[in-house]
Amino acid sequence: MTNKSVTDNSADSKSSSSRRKFLTGATAVAATSVLAACAPEAPKPAPKAETKPAAPAVAVKPSTIVLKMQGAWGAKDIFNEMAEQYVKRVNDMAGGRLRIDYLVAGAVVKAFEVMDATSKGVLDAAHSVPVYWYGKHKAASLFGTGPVFGNDAHHTIAWFYEGGGQALYNELVQKTLGLNVVGFLNFPMPTQPFGWFKNPIKNAAGLKGLKYRTVGLAADLFQAMGAKVTQLPGGEIVPALERGVIDAFEFNNPTSDMRFGAQDVIKNFMMGSYHQASECFEIVFNKTKFDALPADLRAILRTGVEAVNSANFWLAMENYSRDLQVLKDKHKVNVLRTPDSIMLEQLKAWDQLTAELSKDPINKKIIDSQRAWYQRVVYYEQFNAANYKLAYEHVYKTKLF
Repeated sequence: MTNKSVTDNSADSKSSSSRRKFLTGATAVAATSVLAACAPEAPKPAPKAETKPAAPAVAVKPSTIVLKMQGAWGAKDIFNEMAEQYVKRVNDMAGGRLRIDYLVAGAVVKAFEVMDATSKGVLDAAHSVPVYWYGKHKAASLFGTGPVFGNDAHHTIAWFYEGGGQALYNELVQKTLGLNVVGFLNFPMPTQPFGWFKNPIKNAAGLKGLKYRTVGLAADLFQAMGAKVTQLPGGEIVPALERGVIDAFEFNNPTSDMRFGAQDVIKNFMMGSYHQASECFEIVFNKTKFDALPADLRAILRTGVEAVNSANFWLAMENYSRDLQVLKDKHKVNVLRTPDSIMLEQLKAWDQLTAELSKDPINKKIIDSQRAWYQRVVYYEQFNAANYKLAYEHVYKTKLF
């Protein structure tokens, strides 16, 4: 009981103390309230100037770099579609930072003038073939339309990128000719046909005195074989034939030839030739403009060349093969295989031209490089390759030629 009594008294004492503290605090608060009510009103602080929230940061997209490219091809030519395949790949990869605008031949300059226009900055880029600036130096034609050492256009492009050809190309265009360009080769063109003739050519003697259209070193070749050669871009061929300026011509392939109307003016189409058996496209850029681009955009332009190399070839295979049958079946064109005797005479003429060309130092460097590289590479490919002609004739029960 003693403990309980002590505890109770302690509790009562604590309770009384708490009540006194509460009352004392309440009285103080009340007094403070009365004094505050009686005191003069304190001046109100001046209102703060209204502060508008900061505008959110806006990402500024850098200006798109636009390159103006012109082709060397008439409006209807499939080569424009091939150029546009390149343009689309570059534009897609560049993500809006760079754009190529493509124009057909004649939009700014003529077909044979695109190299000069690109070098001078009139154009930023061009889609053409090296042979179209053959007038500056015959070595131009060695990059695709020169002597045949057993190679085709696939080998030409392989030599350019892996066999030392690109360094020789740069030496020719930049040092020897002083052109302000950077160039790349792409699209291994199939062998170009012997051409279109009013009457089939049965042997090399049939070329004597023939007024014939071709370009580049092929002009030298046919002149050596007795033809009278005129060099014209593709878009001028049919008008020249109709005016009697030429009697026969070659351009490039069944699709391009059909699109500019070859079948409407002549009916004998001869396939197989060594005059232009390894040609490819040339994509060139003004060097000053190219070098000023960021490294990744330069890489896109180069990589686009490699990508479209295949895409162009696939498009060619689909169209060239189909249009050859259209020429035969719909337009009643007489499609013939060029006799081996004519192609052998072409090779002999190439031997003479090669010896003459090699008197020029840069020509000799290019020819020697090609001969050495093709000797090894073509040997491997020919020795290893299956006889595809034999397989075709076996499966389809037909004789090709």
